[in-house]
Amino acid sequence: MGQIIKNIITNEEIKKPEPVDEEIPFDGGVMITETDKAGIITYANRKFRSMTGYTKEELIGSPHSINRHPDMPKSAFKTMWETIKSGDYWDGIVKNMNKNGKYYLVHVWIKPKFNDKNEILGYIAGRTIPNKDTTKEMLKIYKDLREEEKKESL
Repeated sequence: MGQIIKNIITNEEIKKPEPVDEEIPFDGGVMITETDKAGIITYANRKFRSMTGYTKEELIGSPHSINRHPDMPKSAFKTMWETIKSGDYWDGIVKNMNKNGKYYLVHVWIKPKFNDKNEILGYIAGRTIPNKDTTKEMLKIYKDLREEEKKESL
């Protein structure tokens, strides 16, 4: 059964789909999102909405994990959060999932947004077409990490 995501603005509960082993090729452009410090989406550009299949109303107020694919290891996001919460730039390959359960692969960069006191207000992320060789390597690493996480949870 799919995970339930709660939108904090509309109070809508959105059921994440079960993954479908079918890739949606990312045809280019840049998908942009902005979040608050907790990872709640505050902005999603048209390209991001188109790729994910979610509406603006579904996305704004939802946690960014709404499009997280279950093949992604928790440790990858742990490292990402540690990096951006410390005020640093992070980038990497991510496997995401759209509203219909199909996946897409992107090269993601995330950087903090600061106020005039140098305090983090939130984060901005962009996604572009990933390098095929790097993606292949990272998917193998992610698979190994997921296997380790499964063993640790037993």
